[in-house]
Amino acid sequence: MDLLLILTYTAICVAVFKIFRIPLNKWTVPTAFLGGVVLIGTLIFLMNYNHPFSEISRNYFVSTPIVAPVKGIVTEVPVQANQLLEKGDVLFKIDPVPYQNTVASLKAQLVSAKLDLDRARQLVARGAVAQRDYDQAKALVDRLTPELASAEYDLSRTTVTAPSKGYVFQLIARPGLMAVPMPLRPLLVFVPYESHYTVAWFRQNSLLRLVPGDEAEVTFDGLPGLVFAGKVEKVLPVMAEGQVQASGNLISLIGPVVPGRVPVQIVITDPAFEPYINQLPGGSFGQAAVYSTHFKHVAVMRKILLRMASWMNYLFPFH
Repeated sequence: MDLLLILTYTAICVAVFKIFRIPLNKWTVPTAFLGGVVLIGTLIFLMNYNHPFSEISRNYFVSTPIVAPVKGIVTEVPVQANQLLEKGDVLFKIDPVPYQNTVASLKAQLVSAKLDLDRARQLVARGAVAQRDYDQAKALVDRLTPELASAEYDLSRTTVTAPSKGYVFQLIARPGLMAVPMPLRPLLVFVPYESHYTVAWFRQNSLLRLVPGDEAEVTFDGLPGLVFAGKVEKVLPVMAEGQVQASGNLISLIGPVVPGRVPVQIVITDPAFEPYINQLPGGSFGQAAVYSTHFKHVAVMRKILLRMASWMNYLFPFH
């Protein structure tokens, strides 16, 4: 941004010197140079403080690793990668036979236990057996009932379905694969079909001018020449550089001290962005600017520079 401003001023000076035939001497050149330092320095200060710019913005999305809920051999994978799915569509199936056998065994045990319970109830009523025999029969039924429910639940989880509308990526599951319910071994990655989150990372110097509701603009590297209007939805209250987790080590200054940037979530409200929502992949990189209510006339220069930066996205050597 600063380089674009300097180059623009240099081009204007060259044009003025050529058009008006101003001689190059010890008075005109230093005057143009000092004038540029004062003018550009003032504009940069006003823009950077009142209308902050972030050269780092990105579309973020949520991904859900799908781990096998039960252990078993994968028998069927009816989906394909990058395929749009609806909630409830089958992702893969695990061999249900061991779980069906467990359910059948527990059902048989529960039927027998209930018969024994009814028999014990009748015998207790006639005084033929002690109350203890009835209590033991009832305890067995009470134990088998939740065991059967758990077994039926495990059986139902041998068929894994899509948790919501979305896409399957990084499909590892194949028939014959041994699926293990371990968090570090997902069989596929599921990405819900929902709006992405545009987050721009601003320097901490701009914190006083990052207010929810302020006007914003975003441009993406993948859509050169296009700038989309939006607004600041929220200024996230934390930065990763200050994160502390419970451990046996005390906080220290050992290692590089990185100031970190303020994450600002921006909502794109421009109707012109709608045709590109599905075209723009999650994780797309771009730039963003926020326009505060202070020194509004200077915002015009920031908007011009943002559009110039968007046009530069046509030039691959700049990246």
